[in-house]
Amino acid sequence: MASSRSTERDGNHTSVAMFVLLGLSDKKELQLILFPVFLGIYLMTLIWNLGLIILIRINSNLHTPMYIFLSSLSFIDICYSSSISPRMLSDFLRDEKTISFMACATQLFVFAWMGLAECCLLATMAYDRYVAIGSPLQYSAIMVPGRCWKMIAVVYGTGFLSSLFETVSCFHVYYCGPNIIEHFFCDIPPVISLSCSNPFMCQMIVFLVAISVGWGSLLVILLSYGFIAASILKISSFKRSAKAFNTCASHLATVTLFYGTGLSVYMHPGSIHSTKHKVLSVFYLIFVPMLNPLIYSLRNKEIKEALKRATKTLHIYLSTKKHLYSFYYYYKKDRSKNS
Repeated sequence: MASSRSTERDGNHTSVAMFVLLGLSDKKELQLILFPVFLGIYLMTLIWNLGLIILIRINSNLHTPMYIFLSSLSFIDICYSSSISPRMLSDFLRDEKTISFMACATQLFVFAWMGLAECCLLATMAYDRYVAIGSPLQYSAIMVPGRCWKMIAVVYGTGFLSSLFETVSCFHVYYCGPNIIEHFFCDIPPVISLSCSNPFMCQMIVFLVAISVGWGSLLVILLSYGFIAASILKISSFKRSAKAFNTCASHLATVTLFYGTGLSVYMHPGSIHSTKHKVLSVFYLIFVPMLNPLIYSLRNKEIKEALKRATKTLHIYLSTKKHLYSFYYYYKKDRSKNS
């Protein structure tokens, strides 16, 4: 079982140095089945998101605000998934799923940072779509690359500071035992439920962050789509209005997945120890980062064309390299015969 350390705090108390994660299941056979499944999902998340970032980077046609934001979304999803999946995968193969106090705090910080940054980025992408549809003639003047990168910096900065406040307040409270977290990762609700001191300040900070960043971002998204809908209704041509809506479809699907599953997890804090909560958390943390690049790739004509060009270029490169190796081989063979 987890070890503990003694500290002086209002007398002699024992404070927790290690937490124990119960994981998704306590059945060893099921854990061995889940390991290759979630390993495959994690590898696909890395490959698809990293592939999308590289594809956008090497194609000059995709160096536009929409794809700058999309590559940032892929980077966030990689970090988001990586804050949970490696630890979860290693726990499938261990009998004692212990995590140190500092490692738990670090996991919570990175997970919250990326989650809150994604909220802000989705709001930024919604604003980008509103400008593109509502003010198409001024779009290139408003969404210049320099401004886009500043917006991305604000996204990461907001997520970082918000996560820092949450993590410091969460781990500033006193933990004296029990130290068993009924979850597969260090999330705020199950962690602060173990606190021996009053977690009111932590709960207030988490609440304020959720209202200002989480709900604030959702409000920006809803307002942006309200204006987008109004702009589309003004378009007389059905073909043009359908094209305008299609540019928002992928982002709308991502928002629905992210906020739909996220709200299902965190709007019912009383059920944090239930199996349903764990299943929803898996979808929210593991599946959504894997699905995001697919949602954008399968519905996006420009990305499909860029992928075809990249595949063709790679095929030409490999064919040329193969012919050069063949030429060099026969050239050396011919010289050895002559000598």
